[in-house]
Amino acid sequence: MKSSLVQRALGIAVGAALLQLLMITAFAWPSARIAPRDVPIVVTGPGAAAVADRLEREQPGAFSVRTRRDEAAARAALADRDAYGAIVTTPSGPKVLTASAASPMVAQQLGLMAQKLAAAQGGASAAPAAPVQDVVAADADDPRGAGFGALVLPLVMSGIAAAALLTLAVPSIAARTVGAVVFAVLGGLGSAGIAQGWLSLLPGSYLAVAGVMALAILAVSGTVVGLSAALGRAGIGVGALLLLLLGNPLSAATSAPELLPQPWGDLGQLLPPGAAVSLLRATAFFDGAGSAGPLAVLAAWVAAGAALLVVGGLRGRAAKQTVAEREPVMA
Repeated sequence: MKSSLVQRALGIAVGAALLQLLMITAFAWPSARIAPRDVPIVVTGPGAAAVADRLEREQPGAFSVRTRRDEAAARAALADRDAYGAIVTTPSGPKVLTASAASPMVAQQLGLMAQKLAAAQGGASAAPAAPVQDVVAADADDPRGAGFGALVLPLVMSGIAAAALLTLAVPSIAARTVGAVVFAVLGGLGSAGIAQGWLSLLPGSYLAVAGVMALAILAVSGTVVGLSAALGRAGIGVGALLLLLLGNPLSAATSAPELLPQPWGDLGQLLPPGAAVSLLRATAFFDGAGSAGPLAVLAAWVAAGAALLVVGGLRGRAAKQTVAEREPVMA
C-alpha cells in the first residue's frame, strides 16, 4: 500500500471527523441552549406595572415588556407581530393571550406563566391557572408546529442539491440560471401544494404561500449556483456550509429567534432559512404583518446570487479570451 494513499485516507478521515463534530455542534447547540431572551410581550390593565416588575425580578432579561392601553391594543400587538403574548390584568385576575402561530414554544411558556400568575394572586400554588386564549393559533392539524418546523430543511437541502447538479451537469452559466429559476417556481408550487393540500400545515392563500417558498428556494439555489460560478466547484461547499450548517439550525423554525443564544438568533434571520420561516409565518398566519424584513432579506440573497453569476460569467469570458489570445495564429 502506497504511503501517499494512506496519508490521503488519513486526511479524509480526520476532515470527516471534524465535519461531523461541526455538524453536531451546529444542529444540537442551539436546541440545547433554548431560553427566553428579551421575548417581546405586552401587559395592560390596572396591575400592568406590577406584573412587569415581577417578570423582570423573577426572570431578568427573559422578556421585553411593553405596556398597551387596553386589551384591544394588546390583541392588535399580537396580530401585528409586535409581541408573542400579552398579560391582561383585571380585578378578577390576570388573563394571558398567546399567538401560537408565531411560536408554539413561546405560547407554551406563556401558558406556564399563567399558572404562576394565578398562584401568586391566589396566594397558593393550588390556585387555578389564569385563563389562556390563543389569539392567533397555529394550524389545527399542526398545533405544536412540528410539521411547520420540518418544512425548512427539505427546502434548503433540495435547493443545494439542485444547484450542485446544475453546476456539475450544465456548463453554461446562463442555462444554470434558467434551471435555478424554473426549479424554484416548480418547487414552490409543489411544496405549497403538499404543505397545504395533503399535510394541511399552513393556512392562507395557496399562491402567496407558493410564492414565498419559491423565493426561499431561489435564494438558496441561486446563492449556491452563483458561488459555484464565481468560485468554481468549491462554491458548492461554501454554500452548503453557510446555508445548511449555519442557516438551518439558526432558522428558529421550531422555536423563535428570541429563544436562541444571541447574536445567533438575530444572525439566523439574516440567512435564507430564517428569513423564509419568518416570511412563511407572516404570510400564512398574520395576513402579511411583519413580512417586510424577511422579504427584503430573501430578495437581497437572490440579488447576491445574480451578482455572483455575473461575476462568474465575466470570469469565464475573460478566461476564454486569454486562451484565444495564446493560440497561435493559423497561416
